[in-house]
Order: sequence, then structure tokens, then C-alpha cells
Amino acid sequence: MNEDSSRIDPGLLAGNRKPAAGYRATHFLWSVEAGVGTVTLNRPERKNPLTFDSYAELRDLFGQLKYADDVKAVVVAGAGDNFCSGGDVHEIIGPLVRLKAPELLMFTRMTGDLVKAMRACPQPIVAAIDGVCAGAGAIIAMASDLRLGTVRSKTAFLFNRVGLAGCDMGACAMLPRIIGQGRASELLYTGRSLGGEEGERWGFFNRICTPEAVLDEAQKLAGELAQGPSFANGITKTMLHQEWAMTIEQAIEAEAQAQALCMMTEDFTRAYNAFVAKQKPRFEGN
Repeated sequence: MNEDSSRIDPGLLAGNRKPAAGYRATHFLWSVEAGVGTVTLNRPERKNPLTFDSYAELRDLFGQLKYADDVKAVVVAGAGDNFCSGGDVHEIIGPLVRLKAPELLMFTRMTGDLVKAMRACPQPIVAAIDGVCAGAGAIIAMASDLRLGTVRSKTAFLFNRVGLAGCDMGACAMLPRIIGQGRASELLYTGRSLGGEEGERWGFFNRICTPEAVLDEAQKLAGELAQGPSFANGITKTMLHQEWAMTIEQAIEAEAQAQALCMMTEDFTRAYNAFVAKQKPRFEGN
């Protein structure tokens, strides 16, 4: 192999990129501004429930974001006064009771794939949660990296109230890591609602905002993250997720390799040069 043939054409890599600003959503609203992509669940008259189609499209959008270089952070919100009431009773729950086991497993795997896609995309996800946040809506909030709530937020992992186990879409793995084993057990066994102020005390919400300001505050926070070193932020998200299954020794070694990789970026050099010049660094994600 000669020297030229061993090189990777940057154009081949660029061909994988799909600018997310041009994505045309069908089952929710999607917009991109200043590096922040905003998903708005848009069925306010029904408290923004999910359908088979919206599940699949959300999964696909978050899956594509790993190839998008124009989105540095994501906000997820609900239209109107509520976040998401979960799976639509008439469009999802009704049909599910008539399906056989193989088809049911296809559905539960698809919903789990949405959570996998949210955790695998490199962009930090900020959930703006007001009003009802139940069932799959609570899972989407849980799968986000940061959560802003309101005093009237009502978050409920209500699966057992409809005769199902609380182990849905990764809840038994992820929720205890956010709020602790005992508190997660209480919510998953009882299906009761977690109020906004209680959710902040428990660590589910990063902070509480007014209903009028929660979306603006989430977009402001996402904007701050988008202005940061996005490549390094993606590494941080990856390590936060992967280190759940590592020993301390494995985690320290993995972080050593990850940090060395970040030290090779131009953003690291920019930060040093800005410090020397007593200026604020301008990160570009490379």
C-alpha cells in the first residue's frame, strides 16, 4: 500500500454528515438555532402523548444527530402546559392488548432503542419539563442529561398502574443512578407522581423554573453548552454512560485515554492561547 492510498479522504467522512437543520419532522416540531436543536412534542390538546410513529421518528432523529455537525446541544419540551403524558391510550395501549408476544417485543425493543439513541448521541440533552410528565414521557426526561422542572411538574413512572413492570425502557438501570435505589424503588413500585420541588430535592431536576421561563431557561442552558467544547462534551457524555459498567480501575484508564484524545483538539489549544491572552476562548468543536 502506498502512502496516498493509505490516507482517508476527508470528503468520504464529510459525506456521512447530515446537517440537522434541514430535517423535516412529521410527528413533532424540530428547529435548530445557534447550534441548539429543539424537539417539541406537539399534541397539547392531549398532553402531548406519543404514538408508534413519533416513537420511531424520535429514535431516528436522535440516531442521526451523531452525524450532525450543526447541532451542539438539544432541548426536549412539550407544547402547551405539559411535557408528555406517555403512550397514547387509543393509538398505542389499545392496539397493544391485541398483539402477540413477538409483535409486543418488537414494540418494546423500539421504545428502548429511543433511549439508546438519546444516550448514544454526543449532544447533551436538556429536558424542559412542565406539567404532566408520565410514562414514556418520564422515561424521555430520565434519558436526558439535564432536567429543568417547574413547581407544577408531575413526573410519574406509572407502568405498574396499568399492570406492567417498572422495568421499562431502562428505568431500573438509570433511575436509581439519578435519584438513588430507594427513591427509584418507591416511584417504580407505586407509580405515584413526583412533584417539582420534591424532584429537585431528590436530584431528578437540576433546578426549578417558573412555567413561563422553563423553556427559555432550558434553551439558554443548551446554548451555553453549545458554545463550549462540543467534541469534549461528547466525550464526557460517552464516559458518563459507559463508566456505569466499569470498575474504578477501568474507568480511570478509559478517562486517561479519553482526556489524551481531547488534548489533541484545536479547542484545547484555543483555550490555552486564550488564557495566555487573558481572553475568553471561542470553541469550535474540533
